[in-house]
Amino acid sequence: MTDRPRILLADDHFPVRANVRRRLEEDGFELCAETADAASAVAAALRERPDICLLEVKLPGDGLAAAAEICERVPDAAVIMLTASTEDSDLFAALRAGASGYLLKDMDPERLGHTLRGVLEGEAALAPRLVTRLIEDYRRLDRPRRLRIGGPHAAELTERESEVVGLMRKDLSTAEIAAHLGVSRVTVRRHISALLSKLGVTDRESALRRVKKYAKRAH
Repeated sequence: MTDRPRILLADDHFPVRANVRRRLEEDGFELCAETADAASAVAAALRERPDICLLEVKLPGDGLAAAAEICERVPDAAVIMLTASTEDSDLFAALRAGASGYLLKDMDPERLGHTLRGVLEGEAALAPRLVTRLIEDYRRLDRPRRLRIGGPHAAELTERESEVVGLMRKDLSTAEIAAHLGVSRVTVRRHISALLSKLGVTDRESALRRVKKYAKRAH
């Protein structure tokens, strides 16, 4: 990383991009790419390999999906959502996708550069008014515990595999599971393949039958 960290900015509103660009350039950052949709953001991240990707959650084409793909394919880039959305579902989906921060557009613009440099030093960036909500929601969170499968092909699933199984039992498709978890479809398929192998079956229906018959919660 240079003294002028390179930023990719993705927002479909030009005035927002212009204001953020001006502030970041004044704070010593280099805008290496600007895009207005999710697909272009991913392509620019792959091409430019920026230090930070600033993404709007509501980007055309799905900003959260773009965040997940960039986190997976450009792991050295810090992904931060800069958004107007204060929805819990967007916040948690962004964090599950691997985002290093979730900032609101009404933040003090004087703090933006300082916050981004903090992320590059290993800090997380979260809008202050969301911190209390995050703590409260985490305390209420019924975190899925690992499933232990008895019978033939006894196995213990990881927490994420157990979570995927729970969503499969709700008849969610691979795409729907990916959206719910804030990860790519490829990642979901990898989890499903791993749990099918552990359970000694070749398809979802057989896996769900085994889980229903033999599953116990691991402590």
